[in-house]
Amino acid sequence: MPIRTNRGRSAVYRKLWGWPLRSPRHLITFVIIVVALGIVVASVIPKAPSSGSAQPAGDTTTDSAGATGSSSGQSPTTTTTTAQTRLTSPLLNPTPAPPSPQALDVALKWVKAWVNHPAGITAQQWLDQLKPYTTDEFLPQMGSVDPANVPATKVTGAAVSVDSTTSSVVADVSTDGGTIQVTVITTPSQGWRVSKYDKAG
Repeated sequence: MPIRTNRGRSAVYRKLWGWPLRSPRHLITFVIIVVALGIVVASVIPKAPSSGSAQPAGDTTTDSAGATGSSSGQSPTTTTTTAQTRLTSPLLNPTPAPPSPQALDVALKWVKAWVNHPAGITAQQWLDQLKPYTTDEFLPQMGSVDPANVPATKVTGAAVSVDSTTSSVVADVSTDGGTIQVTVITTPSQGWRVSKYDKAG
């Protein structure tokens, strides 16, 4: 049967726990060691995220946008489409208006210049007749036309409006070579000018 001595396990424990109480120096050293161990453990073990943590800023913004769309009863796509429609509607649907007398007068004078190509007239002379009634963009296209190929020689009727808005007038003008359809538009600096012509269908 073993003999029990004060060197047993319980004696060792008593010595360990009693050591800090032997003197103030031992107690201070013990407290410093415990605090140091606590700091080391706290820095090594990562903090677990709490269940009540706030969502990332990006998610919060998305949720707010979704909530706004839901509360208004209108999706962002619908809003964008409505804005585009308001901007493009005036361009796609010009305002109808009675034909401008000035526009019809320009159409008639343009066709009279167009049919005026007597023998010996040069292409430049014929083009100079059209210039006062033609837009700057359309005039170079007319420069490629040979006046000898114009099938008409005189106007036989007035300019009759086919379609008109506040900014353009389409008019038919009868000639001895058939009816010519002329498009007249309003320009910022020159007033009404012809921008296109073709044979009436």
